[in-house]
Amino acid sequence: MSQEETIKQELAGKFPALAEKIRVQRARRVWAEAPRDVFRGALELAAGKLGFTHLCTITGLDEGETLAFIYHLARPDGIVLCLKTSVPKSDPVTRTVTDLYPGATSYERELVDMFGARVEGLPPGNRYPLPDNWPAGQYPLRKDWKPEMLDQPAAGKGAPANG
Repeated sequence: MSQEETIKQELAGKFPALAEKIRVQRARRVWAEAPRDVFRGALELAAGKLGFTHLCTITGLDEGETLAFIYHLARPDGIVLCLKTSVPKSDPVTRTVTDLYPGATSYERELVDMFGARVEGLPPGNRYPLPDNWPAGQYPLRKDWKPEMLDQPAAGKGAPANG
């Protein structure tokens, strides 16, 4: 059995709800989609037992009614696991992963600035990548955002609050 198939079996064994949502795309590439209530456990398993020691990046996507976050994880042997979760736009909350991957701070700040996500537990710090005077409530990577919206008066200025 390949290492990729072993990863798939470990994830599905611990989280049966993922069984149909894990696939080996090709050699050294595994893709999994986890609901919000299972995501943290799957990420902890990947970071611990499965040996995914490096968070390469987090990709945010506007999928219409939901925001999706894809955590690209790597192992020293070159296997990459893309672990995706989705949250409703009406409640765009996720939990920080800085306890598992301290370098996640910049990626999580991007989710806040560009998508309007609220990252619970994200340590205080500077905004990234938008400037401090960027209008509140303006999330330029959301599909419904248009540059003309910058000309509209905003209720406040600055970044959305993190929890």
